[in-house]
Amino acid sequence: MRYSREHKQETHDRIVKKASVRLREKGAHGIGVADLMKEAGLTHGGFYAHFDSREALVIEAFAYAMDRSMDHWRKLTGEAVPGKRLALIAESYLSALHRDNPGHGCSIPALGAEIARESPKTRKAFAGKLDEMIEMMTDYIPNVPRKAARKQAIATLATMAGTMLLARIAGSSELSDEVLKTGRDSALGARGEPKVAAARKTKQS
Repeated sequence: MRYSREHKQETHDRIVKKASVRLREKGAHGIGVADLMKEAGLTHGGFYAHFDSREALVIEAFAYAMDRSMDHWRKLTGEAVPGKRLALIAESYLSALHRDNPGHGCSIPALGAEIARESPKTRKAFAGKLDEMIEMMTDYIPNVPRKAARKQAIATLATMAGTMLLARIAGSSELSDEVLKTGRDSALGARGEPKVAAARKTKQS
């Protein structure tokens, strides 16, 4: 049976979405192509009708996850005043909800160490998305020269991602909660922005 181009694209997108969640949960090498295809309701043999290689799927899945994180941030900050947008992102990011749901969260703490060991092609693709994320955060720092704002954005993202990584290592414990709180204080205090009362409890994808 021959399927329409639209059907093939829908199937392709479904595989990428499933893969993006599983990769963040299990790691870049924690789940095989056969398992990913099975979860998408397809056979292993159909994989190469959609992707040239496993690397191609991994790159698309990483990009999808990064895009979903940025979409989440746009929705979270859509009605906020400019000076509080980055604070909202930090509060939402450095939360127990995000810590306990890696499959629906940011790719950096979930996959960053593994990506650093991947092929130059994969690292380049991820670096491009990382730069997009930094630029987006830079836009959320008002009344600061662009170069200085970008430095602040990089420092804030590094603090957020590093804090989340440590919090997940500590698990759901008092130490983990302490790490999250300290990271929030550091991320917000470094910019002197006011701390918002509560984060919106929504998943990142």
